Amino acid sequence: MKRTVSVFALILVLLVGLSLTGAATGHRVAYIINGGLGDQSFYDSGQRGIERIAEDFEVKTTTIECNFDPAKYPQALQSAIQWNADVIFVISYGFEDLLKQYADMYPDKKFINIDTVVENSADTITSVDFIEEEGAFMAGVVAALVTNDTSLEGVNPEMVIGAVGGDEDPVIKAFIYGYEQGAHYIDPEVKVETIYAGTWTDPVKGKQAAKQLYSKGADIVFQIASLTGAGVLEAAAEEGKYAIGVDSNQNGLQPGHVVTSDLKNVGDAIYDVYQSIVDGTFEQGKVLEYGLANGGVGLAIDEYTEEILPEETLNKIREIQDKVINGEIEVKRYQG
Repeated sequence: MKRTVSVFALILVLLVGLSLTGAATGHRVAYIINGGLGDQSFYDSGQRGIERIAEDFEVKTTTIECNFDPAKYPQALQSAIQWNADVIFVISYGFEDLLKQYADMYPDKKFINIDTVVENSADTITSVDFIEEEGAFMAGVVAALVTNDTSLEGVNPEMVIGAVGGDEDPVIKAFIYGYEQGAHYIDPEVKVETIYAGTWTDPVKGKQAAKQLYSKGADIVFQIASLTGAGVLEAAAEEGKYAIGVDSNQNGLQPGHVVTSDLKNVGDAIYDVYQSIVDGTFEQGKVLEYGLANGGVGLAIDEYTEEILPEETLNKIREIQDKVINGEIEVKRYQG
């Protein structure tokens, strides 16, 4: 009798465990991206979230890459529908209207749009909106502190910082807006130079843009350009200058030259949203904001950062970040 009770208890524990991990959801989860994986940044961050969902909740997942080809956008959405996806995470730059149409046609599907706000007539699209101005503000703080510290190797007295954007779209402009605010919080005299590369997939153009900025006196360049930005980091190492990575932690890609990275934790947000679907707290049609306070954005401060910046500077960065989080410093949103 005791053995029967023990076996029953073990089965009960296993069933509870399955319930908690979501193994019984039966969901199919799709991740549709307008770009492509391998950027070591934005899209890869999202993919890590999808992989965590697959592992922790034991659901089937698929990733559909469009590689910036508009002809693939409708095909990608249709493929997710034909695959019988229940939950569809979409990075929809360039096909927002198409996403609206599909969300209206398939109200039983959960469409979660990442990084912009998209609203459809049925009000069923949930949008994950990152407050990138806050993360970029902190990147600007770091950049201004670097250009003001001539004790750092390679820093000149000109107080110029730079940024390379992949394209001149509203999200990148929001990054630049926050970056400028952070730099001028430290020193209103800091000059911010910006170049838009016009591509997300060309590291050569990124390197050329960064070198152009370094030639103008910039000590540090913030890359906001996906795979193109890899060239920015390479240029920093070649020129003996500094760079700031974006979206994922890129500090270790060019050790000694990438001071920090402005994290946009796409994967964590994707995981959190799916967790809410599993536990029943998901709110369809809402706009979910991710900023410094809830860890949606922030700086990657690690051993690579500590090798470059003195402790006094690191403490100042942490102090300013705390002030942004508690509201002592207001970071304005880009209105575009």
